[in-house]
Amino acid sequence: MIQKAGFRVLGLRMTRLSEAQARGFYAVHSARPFFGGLVKFMTEGPIVVMALEREDAIKGLREVMGATNPANAAEGTVRKRFAENIERNCIHGSDAPETAEVELRFFFSSAELI
Repeated sequence: MIQKAGFRVLGLRMTRLSEAQARGFYAVHSARPFFGGLVKFMTEGPIVVMALEREDAIKGLREVMGATNPANAAEGTVRKRFAENIERNCIHGSDAPETAEVELRFFFSSAELI
């Protein structure tokens, strides 16, 4: 779905987050009531991390992902097709260039991105 939307994959790998890594990655949400559940969900099994490139990539990926709550997501979006619920919504995407830079560096070194 992502490649069909015109994205080029610069980096991709499967990994597992430790509790400390999940808490660090989602630290911006640490005061929110869903934080504990999010950390638990993100450490339950492997995740696939991707570095993507496309014109207007952030906006484009958010369209492919669909609304955070899969009940409100458009038909054909990742979340509509694969998410269980708002707290287990199956995909994360950066919301701004600044957060994208931080999030990419969390998972990839410069040498890994082609």
